[in-house]
Formats: sequence, structure tokens, C-alpha cells
Amino acid sequence: MNITQYLTEEHRKCDTYYAEAEKAVNAGDWEKAKELFNTFKEKTLLHFQKEEDVLFPEFERVTGIVMGPTQVMRMEHDQARQLMEEMERALEQKDKDTFLSAGESLMVLLQQHNMKEEQILYPMSDQHLDADRMVEAMGKLGEV
Repeated sequence: MNITQYLTEEHRKCDTYYAEAEKAVNAGDWEKAKELFNTFKEKTLLHFQKEEDVLFPEFERVTGIVMGPTQVMRMEHDQARQLMEEMERALEQKDKDTFLSAGESLMVLLQQHNMKEEQILYPMSDQHLDADRMVEAMGKLGEV
């Protein structure tokens, strides 16, 4: 499996986790929503960690590109983290409108972010890095 396949599959899993949490919020099942959202957040942050701790540093080291796509991806990860915190607060307050609004912003951000990774950064990584070694190293951090 190459880097693109591995990390794209994780994107799809995270999308599914979010959709399940959103369904529970829409149904007013706040306890289930909290549990499902926590799974989404945990898995998404693990995915970010794989990129930030394993993929990005190796990409930067091998290519010498440090002020390019990885910098943008890190900034977008930070924006996503902020939105997830807002969504967590909304869940605690059982504020459906705020949760769904922040969730919509998060999904737009992540869709655009994921497309850039899947179409640009991951293929460049597959081209320049040892995919087997990278996938193995990222897999050691856990399963999304």
C-alpha cells in the first residue's frame, strides 16, 4: 500500500465517524453524540499526528521543501482543532445549531484540505519517500 492509499483511506474513515456523530446530534441523542464525536476527534487527531510527526518531517527532509504544502497543512490542522473544540463545547451545552454550524465549517475545511493532500502532497510523498517505510512508521502510532 502506498502513502496516498493509506492516508486517503483514513480520510474516508474519519468522514464516516463524523457522519455518525452528526446523526446522533440531529436525533437529539446527546450521550451517543458525545461518544461518537470523541471517536471522530480522537481518530482525526491521530491522523494529524501521523502526518505531523512522521510524514511531513520526512517529506521536508527529503525534498527540502519546508515553506510549502506541509506548512499549509499544519495551519489547516490547527484550524480544524479549533473547530473541534468549539463543537465539543456545543455538545456539552447541547447546542445543536452551534455544533452543526461548526461541523459544516469543519467539513468544508477538511474536504478542501483532504483534496489538496490526496491530489498533491500524498502523490509527491509517494514519489520522493519510501512508501513502505512511511506506512509502517505511521501504522505504529495506531489505527484510525
